[in-house]
Amino acid sequence: MKKIKGISGSPGIAIGKARKLNDDFLSFKEVKKIKDKDVDEEIKRFRESINKTENEILEIINNIKKITDKEYAEIFSFHISIIRDKNLMERIEKIIKSEKVTAETAIKKFIDKLNKEFPENSFKTRKKEILDIFERIVSNLSRKNNRFKNIKDGILVSNDLSPTQTVSIDTKYIKGFVTSMGTETSHTVIIAKALEIPAVVGIKESIEQIKEDDTLLIDGYEGIVIVNPTENEIEKIKLKEKEIEKLKKKIYTLKSKKATTSDGKEIKLYANIQLPEEVEAALKYGAEGIGLFRTEYLYLKRKDLPTEEEQFLSYKKIIEKFGKKEIIIRTIDVGGDKFISAFEGPKELNSFLGLRGIRFCLEKKDIFLTQIRAILRASYYGDLKIMFPMITTKEEVIKTKKIIEEAKKELKKENLKFNENIKIGIMIETPSAALVSDDLAKEVDFFSIGSNDLIQYTLAIDRVNEKLSYLYQPCHPSVLNLIRITVENAIKNNIKISLCGEMASIPEIACLLIGLGIDELSMAPVAIPSVKEKILKNSYVEIKKIVEKVMNFDSHEKIINFIKNNLK
Repeated sequence: MKKIKGISGSPGIAIGKARKLNDDFLSFKEVKKIKDKDVDEEIKRFRESINKTENEILEIINNIKKITDKEYAEIFSFHISIIRDKNLMERIEKIIKSEKVTAETAIKKFIDKLNKEFPENSFKTRKKEILDIFERIVSNLSRKNNRFKNIKDGILVSNDLSPTQTVSIDTKYIKGFVTSMGTETSHTVIIAKALEIPAVVGIKESIEQIKEDDTLLIDGYEGIVIVNPTENEIEKIKLKEKEIEKLKKKIYTLKSKKATTSDGKEIKLYANIQLPEEVEAALKYGAEGIGLFRTEYLYLKRKDLPTEEEQFLSYKKIIEKFGKKEIIIRTIDVGGDKFISAFEGPKELNSFLGLRGIRFCLEKKDIFLTQIRAILRASYYGDLKIMFPMITTKEEVIKTKKIIEEAKKELKKENLKFNENIKIGIMIETPSAALVSDDLAKEVDFFSIGSNDLIQYTLAIDRVNEKLSYLYQPCHPSVLNLIRITVENAIKNNIKISLCGEMASIPEIACLLIGLGIDELSMAPVAIPSVKEKILKNSYVEIKKIVEKVMNFDSHEKIINFIKNNLK
């Protein structure tokens, strides 16, 4: 038995056989040559493998449609578009012809070229998608079964999973996953939480200790992986699981209750979602609205750009399910570790500080304007608000507002209905935005503090780098001071303020935020009951007293420990 400590990615407990996904499926070094007379036959073999791969992906799409809403199946539209990309496949065939090599060798050479053409840090997500497809093609060339397709009752073990791979996990067969990379705020983890897939991430070099067919016990609550657990360990975890289920049932009874402190202070609890079908989970856990709809996932799961009509229907679908409740749609936020396959962006050495968020939108006005039009049209049907990400200057806000006005004029000319008085908000997720929040507040109707990025940019850490996870400190005094400044300026200018991000999903820290003056929190749906229970047990007056004390402390550890020890 071996116990490995990682990072708690997504809560839940799972037991199953290790199913290792080898990222380096083209690890062979030998260049396999063929004779001139065999070239046509090799190209035929390559094309047959492509056809077989396409049929397999279509079968997966159909299976996913049977299990869940069709939007999940559409994740694979990117895979199909790559398979049907004649130019891309012709490049591989050209290598076969010109260099007289096998299809496997030609694919390896082609991927090596991709690695040189696109730096790892700027092409990571897209490259991983392409590798997913070519791994399947190579498997079919060698007539080996694709392990991802055939996993039954297993625990996925991989160096990393992309957001689209995570969305495609079929929980009917795969009980959870373990990765060497990742942090609690990576987008893969955020999706895993939304889909309620148990996960432990960031186990680093320890992943080498896990062998194929090892029995794994993963505890997503504690961030622990036990390799080949004893019967005693299995019994202990089953007992823990029963206790957690009892607690869940108790918490679910809170669904219809308002999140009100013991002395009458009401707090609004909203849900963060990235796919329209996640509205069901938001309703299940008692969300009072959608505090953050990450629209970039409408773009990431495909090679082409979504049309205005497609986006409009997606937003309208959420409204139809949520009724009159408030829904905040964040405009596309790509860059960092999220990329649009249809857009060949610049090769950036540090994409988290490059063309992302509102910078991308202002640079690609045609893409942005299409989305604004779709949001405005959907606003006619419910309480929809629009929010802009990665704001750093007042000028950016003014430019975005002008684009909204331009979209409104176009819609009026076309006699399309929309809410003339739609509320406009911005994300406060950079230190600069927090420090000039007094000026920014005069331009918008509300603020939403994006705690994940605010921590990242304040503490100068890459939040998806597991080696720096020890520096990801939500209660670092500098972070809390920036939040306090933002709250004070929002109140001063009489605009609403909320916080969305992982800080809101930790009950003790949620109470700290309430003490700082935030009365609207948005989080992963599954976190809502626990946060609500903690709020119900504590008084606003006592929370304020605790916060007044900790704001004088000098470290994250002191602050978080004091809060945990003094809250009920």
